[in-house]
Amino acid sequence: MVALVDAVKRGEIPDSEIAIVISDKPNAAGIEKARERDVKTIVIERRGRTREQHDAEIIAELSRRGVELICLAGYMRLLSCDFIQAFPDRIINIHPSLLPAFPGLDAQRQALEHGVKVTGCTVHFVNEELDAGPVILQRAVEVRDDDTVETLSSRILEQEHAAYVEAVKTLVAAHRTNALTA
Repeated sequence: MVALVDAVKRGEIPDSEIAIVISDKPNAAGIEKARERDVKTIVIERRGRTREQHDAEIIAELSRRGVELICLAGYMRLLSCDFIQAFPDRIINIHPSLLPAFPGLDAQRQALEHGVKVTGCTVHFVNEELDAGPVILQRAVEVRDDDTVETLSSRILEQEHAAYVEAVKTLVAAHRTNALTA
């Protein structure tokens, strides 16, 4: 999230703004980092509600603000079908593997346990299946013989920051081009 906010503020992703940062956790580090960067934030806690009820409140907030692209960053909960259908092809996510390899949690640990020599990160559209939406962009990261989950995660994270910015920049440019030709 910070990489995206900073890229927008630097003008690296032109004709864009960060409308809101939403978290379901009041103490999420991203909320504080967004506030430090003068980005509007809101916490929409789950409070024992169903996924559908919680998502409906987030959908309403995003719709009210006219959000055109939703970028998930550290949001560790599956979205409801209603959420995905409310924003078709407008929700993207970053995942620390070269999907379709190692979906879900602990992707770096999975890569090490399988002994792969290359892993990386994937920016993809979100659909109803876990980490299975169409790939937008991938970046490879070599797995070193002495890697731990922590060292591998750190190198993948560097690539995630750059990849997410690149993917959003590409999507914004494509949207702008489509808007001009429509």
